[in-house]
Amino acid sequence: MKIITTGTVAHLQGDLTHSGISHTITKSLAAALQQIVTRGLKTLHIDCSRIHCADASGLQLLYVWMQCARFRGVEPTLINLPDYLKLSMRSMEFGDCFNELVPAG
Repeated sequence: MKIITTGTVAHLQGDLTHSGISHTITKSLAAALQQIVTRGLKTLHIDCSRIHCADASGLQLLYVWMQCARFRGVEPTLINLPDYLKLSMRSMEFGDCFNELVPAG
């Protein structure tokens, strides 16, 4: 899993799974959020188009990261969410966690 931040967009790339998450990505997520906060930005768009697969551990990390953003005054939104990822969220019963963070449409 990698994260590349450009402006107010964080591009997630790779496997959002237990085996795809490392100590490095956790630090990268924290650094990306700090960068957004330091620049005084109030929105964070999380581009999910390059996520290959996700499991419960990965979705938990994503949800916690998004909640941390909210606690820091940044409003996160998932963008470019592939259909298979939406289905994974629902089938793993994470639908309610992410409903308000995914734009309608």
